[in-house]
Amino acid sequence: MNTATTNRVFRLAARPVGMPKRSDWDFRTEPVAEPGDGQVLVETQYLSLDPAMRGWMNEGRSYVPPVGIGEVMRAFGAGRVVTSRHPDFEPGDYATGALGMQEYAVLDGKALTKVDTNAAPLTTWCSALGMTGLTAYFGLLDVGKPEPGQTVVVSGAAGAVGMVVGQIAKVKGCRAVGIAGGTEKRRYVTGELGFDAAIDYKTENVTKALREHCPRGIDVYFDNVGGEILDAALVNLARRARVVICGAISQYNSTAGVQGPKNYMMLLVTRSRMEGFVILDYAARYAEAAREMAGWMKDGKLVSRCDVVSGLETFPETLLRLFSGENLGKLILQVRGDG
Repeated sequence: MNTATTNRVFRLAARPVGMPKRSDWDFRTEPVAEPGDGQVLVETQYLSLDPAMRGWMNEGRSYVPPVGIGEVMRAFGAGRVVTSRHPDFEPGDYATGALGMQEYAVLDGKALTKVDTNAAPLTTWCSALGMTGLTAYFGLLDVGKPEPGQTVVVSGAAGAVGMVVGQIAKVKGCRAVGIAGGTEKRRYVTGELGFDAAIDYKTENVTKALREHCPRGIDVYFDNVGGEILDAALVNLARRARVVICGAISQYNSTAGVQGPKNYMMLLVTRSRMEGFVILDYAARYAEAAREMAGWMKDGKLVSRCDVVSGLETFPETLLRLFSGENLGKLILQVRGDG
């Protein structure tokens, strides 16, 4: 039985222009909703902060409808079941799903996934075994299709998706080259994550560095950044390379319009392809991927780092860490921390 009566929640108040600010949300206290038939009340423990959140705040065509003005800010998270009117869940179970930026969420049981906190902590279910890890898995293996001995380059290599991409590349017998910002991140990428090389885009000429670290060209480029980094990768492609478009964090807050690739004709020259993907298209295979990645974690082939910030109320400021590059690993907001 739920003894809490109030729910703190962030609702979208305005469409941001450029970098989002606190006034773009309405942080309010509301009554805790009661679950109906087939629904589950979840007490939020952790919430995933992702660059995609910026896109969800904009009007216009996208892979999911934008968050409506007045609606709870969309967010993936993990929490503890408080009350259940669904046969697959009992109070005390832990689950993941689109809980939203709030302390308590009522969702249809079909929209939740039960997770085992004995196998991995809830923070891992929000990172390497959650949506960001799944994004890396399917984006690299199903879209990028790397082959043993090939060179995989990933931008945003010290971030939530990038850190997993490079490690999976190594599991599959590839060379992994990461692009990240700053000395600490570069050391993390080649040290703890085991990449073969890392490029610091803040101090190095990326085009030149890619030529040095990828003398036979890039076979798979996994792009999380867009902009100038994407252009640098395009001029270093190998024959029949695959460019995987996952995101473009460098462009999300631009007020001057998105900078498209200037060097896209290299796709013709090298007979390569560039393809975008959306993780939601792979929902039927989530469990399969999570099982395989959990096995890699158990064998020490895959590690995960989480950058955890406490306090639901800090959401607007904490989200901006993604765009300033302050976070190292998966950025997570801790609402509570039982799991």
